[in-house]
Amino acid sequence: MCGRYAASRRPEDLVGIFEVEKWEPEEALAPDWNVAPTKNVYAVLERPVKDAEDRRPVRQLRPLKWGLVPSWAKSPDVGVKMINARAETVHEKPSFRKPFAARRCLLPGDGYFEWMTGVGERQLEEQGRKKRPRKQPYFVTPAGEGAVMAMAGLYEFWRDPTLPPDHPQAWWATCSVVTTAAETTPLAGASGDAGPQSLADIHPRMPLVLPPDRWDAWLDPATTDLDRLRELLAPPPAGMMRAYPVSTEVSNVRNNSPELVKELAAPEEETLF
Repeated sequence: MCGRYAASRRPEDLVGIFEVEKWEPEEALAPDWNVAPTKNVYAVLERPVKDAEDRRPVRQLRPLKWGLVPSWAKSPDVGVKMINARAETVHEKPSFRKPFAARRCLLPGDGYFEWMTGVGERQLEEQGRKKRPRKQPYFVTPAGEGAVMAMAGLYEFWRDPTLPPDHPQAWWATCSVVTTAAETTPLAGASGDAGPQSLADIHPRMPLVLPPDRWDAWLDPATTDLDRLRELLAPPPAGMMRAYPVSTEVSNVRNNSPELVKELAAPEEETLF
């Protein structure tokens, strides 16, 4: 799954990386090292510019609220349950099939956080002990120096029926992260020593990170063939990601600083392997 990630890139940098044609400086977001659901996040998407004579799709950098609200939802409260869309079923689920066919985006980040339960704690949990498992957070980030993580995403618009059409908050623009089965292949830099050797050792799911050669097809609204789109959901090439333990301070969403992505020499809670 993806329930928390870091996004500290400046919008000017994202514009260059993703060849964005349009973005509004007044919509700039502050760097965020602890992005949680319901926050506004950057998304790269292609759609015509509102009220423009030229109706061609334009690549844009837009802030969206994380937690997709289907257009038919009676309340935006459902968005908190729609932060992730499974790649295996995204084409058929009522909440995601229309966005999958027509409203796809990329969600840029530095990396994502995932929590791993220690061996001893898992055994207590399996034995039915009433002890809350302690979990060690890991930061999963691209292996290449300075590389950006581009998560596959979907976006949708929801109209608030309680507000007049011209109200600035009448329309909600929301998004969801597409997830897939976690890789079982070795992580970049995995040595075979103590610590997770693959993403699957940390958690069974992961956000679907798209390599640059898939960005154009994924963003292009003219790509509507479901078979072609599902091909784009193939796992990324092995060895693209590395993972390392970080401070448990990230578990509190109120904490937000570059220290949250600082690599620790060893897990805080206990020996995990």
